[in-house]
Amino acid sequence: MRTRAGYFALAAAAAVMVLAPGSGWSQKTGGVLKIQHMDTPPSASIHEEATVSVAVPFMALYNNLVVFDQNVAKNSFESIVPDLATSWSWSGDGKQLAFKLREGVKWHDGKPFTSKDVVCTFDLLLSADKLRRNPRSAWWGNVEKATAGGDFDVTLHLKQPQPSLLALLASGYTPIYPCHIPSADMRRKPVGTGPFKLAEFKMNEGIKLVKNPDYWKKGRPYLDGIEYSIIPDRSTRMLSFIAGKFDMTFPADITVPLLKNIKRDAPQAQCTMRESGVSTNLIVNNEVAPFNDPKVRRALALVLDRQAFIDILSEGEGKMSGAMLPPPDGNWGVPPEVLKTFVGYGDVEKNREEARALMKQAGFGPDKRVKLKVSTRNIATFKDPAVILIDQLKQIWIDGELEIIDTSVYYNRVFKKDYVVALNLSGSAVDDPDVTLFENYACGSLRNYNNYCNPEMTKLFEEQSREPDQQKRLKMVWEIDRKLQEDIARPIISYGRIAGCWQPAVKNITLHVNSIYNNWRFDEVWLER
Repeated sequence: MRTRAGYFALAAAAAVMVLAPGSGWSQKTGGVLKIQHMDTPPSASIHEEATVSVAVPFMALYNNLVVFDQNVAKNSFESIVPDLATSWSWSGDGKQLAFKLREGVKWHDGKPFTSKDVVCTFDLLLSADKLRRNPRSAWWGNVEKATAGGDFDVTLHLKQPQPSLLALLASGYTPIYPCHIPSADMRRKPVGTGPFKLAEFKMNEGIKLVKNPDYWKKGRPYLDGIEYSIIPDRSTRMLSFIAGKFDMTFPADITVPLLKNIKRDAPQAQCTMRESGVSTNLIVNNEVAPFNDPKVRRALALVLDRQAFIDILSEGEGKMSGAMLPPPDGNWGVPPEVLKTFVGYGDVEKNREEARALMKQAGFGPDKRVKLKVSTRNIATFKDPAVILIDQLKQIWIDGELEIIDTSVYYNRVFKKDYVVALNLSGSAVDDPDVTLFENYACGSLRNYNNYCNPEMTKLFEEQSREPDQQKRLKMVWEIDRKLQEDIARPIISYGRIAGCWQPAVKNITLHVNSIYNNWRFDEVWLER
């Protein structure tokens, strides 16, 4: 059990840590790291996007105030280290988080970095209209403002204590933007302080990054550049990696069956199979008939055979869970024996009998079926489970037609609620309830794609966020999770396992085991060739 003071003390202890390069090798400088990419990112502006397709290639352009140690596999409070901040401290009441900033840092265009840039970044994040869209605005609902106490001192002022805030700041989704560059320019011509600069961004072709010679971390990066090649077809990606044409697969691309193929055909490859922190889930537009009827939405949740998804997609290695990443990799997920008592997680046939009864009450049956498009994104990790979903929906007289949407427009569609039923994947950048609950379920959150809104639940989200006792907070989160499933807020199908692979020449790379969003800085990666 940790008290609030214990959490603040932990943060203070972490603040004195320094980033250190990987040891045990004689690092070589030079070379271009060649990585596969699944699809064209909508833009380079991390603060305006909601997909790993943006986080992976563009995190290396930026820095955060703090960051999860790139060489520690599991994100935790203990692995948070300085980045643009050199130290931090909490006020006694837990409502102010003060940072000392690094001096001598330059933006890619040569302008100096100061506390004004941090204040400007939070002005963007806290504003309702300064960004084209703000997918994680719900992260910052407890932040009142940021103030500068000098060129290298900045303080975040909170409405209520929030021990988890430091972890949100450490995510790859929380870079600091420059004051002097319009936010619109950050979409195609971003300027950061990170180890690499953007050299080229071509739709449907690729992204090229080049070494920042003035990077504040002396001697870094080791690489001359990074090239991401966009290859939409996964089979083509796998064959080209096996043939040695790329140094790395897209780091969240390899399924359990595909990993077996790579181990057979490219035994020299080094791979990490891990929890992705990403759930496969069902989003339903509850404003469109017949899904404006709670009985029909409940039937959708009850018809799911989650184990079938897991067996087919990950050969049984995926896991059922509610809203939070399941244990043991997840710190907040409901244990299996409790999960079985949640709506839709018990006996499949019994659930389906109830689902058919609900559909009949809503006026549907074998002679009156529902026809609809099941929307999903145009990559295999979305399309494959969507096909299974369509097959299972037939059990309750719903005939689905697969609608494939390109990534460049998919998120615009779901942000605008331009869908009826969609097979979606939702990643939590940080394994913490303050990310998952506020981002996906809070009233008004942009990533609350199906407009679930229960003010009483939002109050519970806020209560758990303030709770310093971790065991008490855990029980609060389990009860919240139960209520979310009862409300059919966003039926969770499963959490998958995913691998990334790299060639032996790639050195000093660590893939994080509980998030696919936070370890793409690449400033200490080098090539032995």
